[in-house]
Amino acid sequence: MSGSSVRVGALVPLSRPGWAAAGRQLLAGLELGAADVNAAGGIGGRPVELLVRDTAADPVRAVAAVEELAGLGVSALAGEYHSVVARAVATRAEELGVPYVCASAVLDGLVDAPARRVARIAPAQSYGWRVYAEFLLGAGHRRIAVAADPGAYWAAGTEILRERFAAHGGEVVGFDVRDHSPGSLCDALAASGAGVLLLLVGHPEPAVPLVRAVRRDPRLGGVLLGAPAGQPELPDWGDQLGTDGAAVPFLRYLPERFTPHGARVDAALRELLGAEPSFVAFEGWDAIAALAAALRTAGSGSGSALDWAGVEVAGTRGVVRFSRVPGSGVWQWAWPPVQVADRDPAEPGRFRVLHAVAGREE
Repeated sequence: MSGSSVRVGALVPLSRPGWAAAGRQLLAGLELGAADVNAAGGIGGRPVELLVRDTAADPVRAVAAVEELAGLGVSALAGEYHSVVARAVATRAEELGVPYVCASAVLDGLVDAPARRVARIAPAQSYGWRVYAEFLLGAGHRRIAVAADPGAYWAAGTEILRERFAAHGGEVVGFDVRDHSPGSLCDALAASGAGVLLLLVGHPEPAVPLVRAVRRDPRLGGVLLGAPAGQPELPDWGDQLGTDGAAVPFLRYLPERFTPHGARVDAALRELLGAEPSFVAFEGWDAIAALAAALRTAGSGSGSALDWAGVEVAGTRGVVRFSRVPGSGVWQWAWPPVQVADRDPAEPGRFRVLHAVAGREE
């Protein structure tokens, strides 16, 4: 390779209050993706250079990073895990004319108006969370409870669940965690008659103390704990909760079998991370692969004229193509594979797939 690098801004939460464990997984995928692009000749013979910025789950900090990176002349942006932060990034990137591939954030309303420059690898929240609702309904649950933090992402998730359960004659009971200690929430849950408690909350606080409180309450022995946002997949969940963190179904965006690319990337990520990679790491790799394809088409990739509709690239979990999905203002991969999985109570370091939906074109 020769010539100047193609600089890409990599946005990841690497410090509190961001979920740094997810950020490290995402960064590993982004970095491996860039290394693989460079090993294959880069973008028009030019190497990809990642300029990494820590968003710390702060939209203001993230917007400042977007503005800084735009001033440095990056060809595009990639990454982010937290939905509210990704929304701020997408909005500002579109305003500045900088292409952005959202790797892991799922909030449906990523932008207020249709965006030309924003594409997303992760599925929309309404798609994945409907799969989760169907899993619960299929298991016979009709009355569930949610313990929710404030915020647009958790509120959107609650409404998706309410809609799906109402359509089947079910009910969702909501608890605002700001109004409850772990003990008082257990009291309210016991009185509600719900057979499921979904943790729509941050990790480790208040998720870890809530799990421990429910597990230790004899009144709640038959209650299923769930975490659709995926908290139990990452290693720190298992490290902090052990067997208490098992049998908590969560969403992850992995296939039944990896593509050949996916199997190779899986092995490389295991070596890089020293642990089993999460779906977040694969989203990072796929984001860079898709971005590289778009930049090559644009002629070594300068700025605003990327053809997302023309992208067709072999990702780790299937062929990535972008389209305009009704109700979404971004270019969307519709849809990655979805699994509902949990940690095996007999071996909490091992995952069980409880329900799966293959990837498909919308």
